Amino acid sequence: MTECINAPLPEILCSIGNIADRNGIECYIVGGYVRDIILGRPSKDIDVMVVGDPLPFARTVLAELRGRNFVLFERFRTAQLELADPEQGTFKLELVGARKESYNPDSRKPITLVGTLEDDLSRRDFTINALAIVLNTERRNQLIDRFHGIEDIDARTLRTPLDPLSTFSDDPLRMMRAARFAAQLDFRLLREVTDAMKIMHERIRIVSMERTSHEFFKIMASPRPSKGLSLLHETGILNEIMPELSAMAGVEQVDGLRHKDTLYHTFQVVDNVSLHSENTWLRIAALLHDVGKPATKRFNRNAGWTFHGHDAVGTRIAAKIFSNMRWPLDHLDYVQKMIRLHHRPIPLSKEEITDSAVRRLMFDAGEDLQDLMNLCRADVTSKNPAKVA
Repeated sequence: MTECINAPLPEILCSIGNIADRNGIECYIVGGYVRDIILGRPSKDIDVMVVGDPLPFARTVLAELRGRNFVLFERFRTAQLELADPEQGTFKLELVGARKESYNPDSRKPITLVGTLEDDLSRRDFTINALAIVLNTERRNQLIDRFHGIEDIDARTLRTPLDPLSTFSDDPLRMMRAARFAAQLDFRLLREVTDAMKIMHERIRIVSMERTSHEFFKIMASPRPSKGLSLLHETGILNEIMPELSAMAGVEQVDGLRHKDTLYHTFQVVDNVSLHSENTWLRIAALLHDVGKPATKRFNRNAGWTFHGHDAVGTRIAAKIFSNMRWPLDHLDYVQKMIRLHHRPIPLSKEEITDSAVRRLMFDAGEDLQDLMNLCRADVTSKNPAKVA
């Protein structure tokens, strides 16, 4: 399908199209920037694709448009630079060549060949990203939609251009991206996509933890992280990357008393925190605040379900997760503090609380007291008396 985008393109992109015309090169905007234009989302990251070798073209763009922070990746035949638009500020551009890819089943590294526009769009992760806008003057602003991505955007649906099993086998990180887009854009996955993720979930193991964590943090930064987190759990991916979280799923009942599904509760807490804070590490603390409960769960016929010491155990598990996920350790102390103290503010609502107890909490929480109070409020998700912990 071809139609024209109504929104005017930034002047700097038109200038790139003019340079392409003078050099006889087919030139397109592709991927997420096109999707975001259609969704009305602001974006300053742009992928520009040319049919042919992008590196000489990238050098020409750099020189003529006075780009800066130019980085060349000879091995991958791509280039990155920043360009200033007179009206819209600075854009970050990646210039790539149209390509087609094939994968070895035991590797995440593709064999890349020069391809056509159609080849390039077909290798994209989802149809909503398999869109292109022509930059060449003669057809400028023309939208190219070979895989009905516009229909899927209108339906708020995630679908793969090709068979989802092949798509996820070729690059398993796309499964993390599916969860990220579901949370970030509030899209739903087609059943065939979810089923493919369930089948292929173990393949996420071949992806580096650095790349996996990069997508995980984008899920955590979304307006409703639980949508992506629930998808990771449902498909088995969460158990592959963070089994300590998956261990929190499920409910046991004894003598009519049952405990909360700790994982479901945790996802609620993360969403509650996200309503009031964009602090990624407070959201991570919310995600891990009860991670010590599975190891400390006990049933006492007099007291019911107990999780004594789960805060202390949770701080140790958090350190393990930080190490496994390759998260920056300079945030570990903060997250451990939130886990260790998250139950401490609860007694403050009781009349018999002493001034010294308040002072001790203020001292222990320090400058993070407000974050701790936000976490404590977010932790209240149930008033059901049958759920005793």
